[in-house]
Amino acid sequence: MGPELECFEVFDAHGHLCGLARREEVHRRGLWHRSADVWVYRCDGSLLLQRRAEHKDLFPGCWDYSVGEHLLPGESYPAGARRGLREELGIVAVDLEAIDGLRRVCNHCPELGIHDRELSRSFRMVHDGELCPDPVEVAEVRWMTPDEVAHWMLQEPSAFTPWFIDAARELGLMPSVDSTAG
Repeated sequence: MGPELECFEVFDAHGHLCGLARREEVHRRGLWHRSADVWVYRCDGSLLLQRRAEHKDLFPGCWDYSVGEHLLPGESYPAGARRGLREELGIVAVDLEAIDGLRRVCNHCPELGIHDRELSRSFRMVHDGELCPDPVEVAEVRWMTPDEVAHWMLQEPSAFTPWFIDAARELGLMPSVDSTAG
């Protein structure tokens, strides 16, 4: 199913389910919907970054979480995260660790007519195995240390999605800005 036909569950400001709406309506009207993201690490501590495909409606070609996924109707946060890992990177049968609690994520791009409001859960996992990135969704993947990512974020924030930068800071997953300055 193409993105234009995707339907998301939509919620009120208190997180109560209100029904279903098409993706384009959800983003145009700024309706709350659910998402999950996964931060994939290697045993050596390096983090997998994903560069978004050039056809994405928001921040095409920008670096992002290892996996970010809108949830399907009725899907749990962990199930959505596992589906994204399988579909985007070919990673199956994984143990996920929840990071923090539910976050409210808002990203607005009025020039595109997009007002994105997500109820989001973050997960982390360790994976030293093979990857099989889906070329339709993923332009490129790159392993980097958190220090390298933090330094790059300071030098070139426009290379990253704003939600990646916000989550990295909110969840404490990157070294502090002070430690990378100078």
